[in-house]
This record gives sequence, C-alpha cells and structure tokens, in this order.
Amino acid sequence: MAAQKINEAHEHITKAEKCLKTSLTKWKPDYDSAASEYAKAAVCFKNAKQFDQAKDAYLKEAEYHTENKALFHAAKAIEQAGMMMKEQKKMPEAIQYIEKACMMYMENGTPDTAAMALDRAGKLIEPINLDKAVDLYQKAAGVFENEDRLRQAAELLGKASRLLVRLKRLDEAAVALQKEKNMYKEIENFPMCFKKTTAQVLIHLHRGDYVAADKCVRESYSLPGYSGSEDSVAMETLLQGYDEQDEDQVYRVCNSPLLKYMDNDYAKLAISLRVPGGGGKKKKAAAAPQGGASGTPAPAEEDDDYEGGLC
Repeated sequence: MAAQKINEAHEHITKAEKCLKTSLTKWKPDYDSAASEYAKAAVCFKNAKQFDQAKDAYLKEAEYHTENKALFHAAKAIEQAGMMMKEQKKMPEAIQYIEKACMMYMENGTPDTAAMALDRAGKLIEPINLDKAVDLYQKAAGVFENEDRLRQAAELLGKASRLLVRLKRLDEAAVALQKEKNMYKEIENFPMCFKKTTAQVLIHLHRGDYVAADKCVRESYSLPGYSGSEDSVAMETLLQGYDEQDEDQVYRVCNSPLLKYMDNDYAKLAISLRVPGGGGKKKKAAAAPQGGASGTPAPAEEDDDYEGGLC
C-alpha cells in the first residue's frame, strides 16, 4: 500500500515537471497545474507516512502557487508543510512554517485565517514551549483586535494570561488580564469582567501589591451588576482578610467554590495565597474580643455571612 502511494506520488511529480517545461508552442510554464500535481504528490507521500517527502512536495506546491500570485493557496501549502514537521515531532520547524504561512495570509488580506493558524500553532507548541505559545496567542489576539473581533481577541489573550501565570510572569499577566477585561467590557460581557477582576486580585496579591488589587475591585464597581454580586462579596472579604492578616478568612475565600472552580492556573493561585508573614491556615492569634464577646462568635458570624453570600 505504502509503496503504491509512493509510486503515485512520483508519477504526480513527473507530471508537474512536464507542466513547467516550455517549448516553441508553450512559452510559459503552467504553474497552476504544476502546483496541483505537487499537491497530489504531497497527499500520496502523507498517506504513505513519508512525511519529509510530503513536506518537500507541499513546499513545491507553495512555490508554484506563489509564482502564480495565488498567495492564499501558497500559504495553505506552507501550513501543511508545517503539519508534516509536526508529524515528525519537529515542533520548532513546524511553528516556523505556520508563522510564515500566517504572514502570507496577512499579505493576501485574509487576517482571520492568519489568526486562526497562529492559535493552532500555539496549541501545538504549548506542551513543550510555554513562552512561544504565549507569543503566538498574543499575536493572534492582536490580529483579531485589529479586525475589531474583540471576543476572539479576548479569548486568545485569556490563553496567554493563564500561561503567563503558569510561567510566574505575574507582572505581564496583570497587564494582559487588564487588556482582556477591557475587551470584555467593550463588548458588554460583564460576568466575564467580574471573573477577570477576581483573577486580577489573586495576581496582584501574589505580587504583594495590595493597593493594585484593591484598585481593581474599586474600579469594577462601575460595571453593571458588580456591586453586591457573589464576586464582589468574595473579593471584599478576601482583601479585608489579607489586609488584617487574617489567615483563616483568606483561607475560607480562597477555598470557596467560586475560586476553586476557576481556570486551573488561577485556582492554584487562590489555593497557594498566603497573608504577609503568614504560613497557611492558622487561627488568627490576635483575635481580640469585640464588645465584651469571647472572640469566637465574630469569626463564626463572618463565616456564615460569607458562605451565604457565595451560595
């Protein structure tokens, strides 16, 4: 079966070479037919699992589409060459071809196709190179943003933000999240803005910047529905606990369903958050009696109020 497909591929290459020959009656090479034959050859090689030869055939196809000024088809062929590199587990080379294809899509005036290809490239490289994946997702988001497709841009920025958190590049993650939140605000997806505020607070507290975390919450009160929402109650409780170094209160919020069921990278930030100078879940040593009470009813009351707010 494989040998038969390889023979077929070589037959298509022979036909392609004939299309490129000129004579007294044929002054110009037939680039369109040559590209078509190389495309058929590439598929035959691919089916025979001869991925390197398939890659070469796709690149030949791209070359002749380019000669024919058919940039979109050339870009598609180069992207396929990248896929052949992926089949051989040569991810950096695969990404190079896909990025080259994206530039051609842009040149051809089809930016949406370019952005989608960059997104696919990001998914391919993410398991082995998070930094490169961040770069690709941000480029794709930029393309969509230029086309005023803010929902798609925000989704891709969201992927980049989560990976930046995983990479512990928290300053950059904070910037990316703010941009993402602004896009959701512009398209009036306010519930997503609430979630992004929560993620921002977690990032800023991990950066040790209480002021920035508090500012994010204050600014979010301008969003319709934020005041009194589950998200705002949780963030006010978290900020209060963090500011007062109440580890128990911070622990309760960070282990609540609202935060535990966030995207995994943010949930990990929540679970690992510690108050300044703290070291995990401990009762607040300096819980002074209030109004002559023993001191225990107050935390219990906070707990009940908070749980009621979340549920």
